[in-house]
Amino acid sequence: MLKLYGGARSRASIVQWYLEELAVPYEFVLLDMQAGEHHQPAFLAINPIGKVPAIVEGDFKLWESGAILLYLAEKYGEPNLTLERRSLLNQWINYANATIGPAMLTDASREKELPRHMTMLNHLLENQPFIVGESFSVADVAIGSLVAYCQMLFQLDLSAYAAVVNYAKRLAERPPCQKSILGMK
Repeated sequence: MLKLYGGARSRASIVQWYLEELAVPYEFVLLDMQAGEHHQPAFLAINPIGKVPAIVEGDFKLWESGAILLYLAEKYGEPNLTLERRSLLNQWINYANATIGPAMLTDASREKELPRHMTMLNHLLENQPFIVGESFSVADVAIGSLVAYCQMLFQLDLSAYAAVVNYAKRLAERPPCQKSILGMK
């Protein structure tokens, strides 16, 4: 059985959301981050830099949420991905992790950068219901989790971006999102 390693209120909730969407059986291994369990030799054998999330499936070990999401999409979610579809999913997952995430988490850039990204997402979501088109995908987990974090963790007012707010509401209605992302409140 796949094991997902994470801490309370960690990015492991993003991976947990996607596992729940896919209905993949998994065991959540909750590490006590305050006690430093993520820096103990047992976990460092899984992820040598001691960060969560990480997964173990059989002998296979993988860390970094974006890499895990893509692995799960290919193995369980969209096994017949075309190169083009895989590239689009990869683009949005990387955009979430490398661009929106840092813009949101850094006070200095949040005020300047986040409106630019929310404006772009709002325009996209005015024209289609999900990030890569008409159906929910792993890209929605990557982007949707950060939109949820904007609202939950930073209490950012996104009311100027009606399509983004409506998108976030639709995602929040999904039971897997409620169990993982919204369950971490």
